[in-house]
Amino acid sequence: MEPRLRDTLMVHNERVKLLAGFANAVALGLIGFAILRPLTENSLHVNSLTIGWGLAGLALHGLSHYILGMLRKERPE
Repeated sequence: MEPRLRDTLMVHNERVKLLAGFANAVALGLIGFAILRPLTENSLHVNSLTIGWGLAGLALHGLSHYILGMLRKERPE
């Protein structure tokens, strides 16, 4: 593979990994918010808003796995 194409491929893969990491960090924050907020309020009452934040976090976590599927491999010469 030509060095220029290899560099382009590496840049693409790094950008994909950064985007997946960002989505996963936001997901972790949302899940943490959904779990820790009721605990800090001394209330274990779970309402629909708490469930919504947790599900949004799980969806973003799943999206980060999907984004990682966009990584490209070098083609053998």
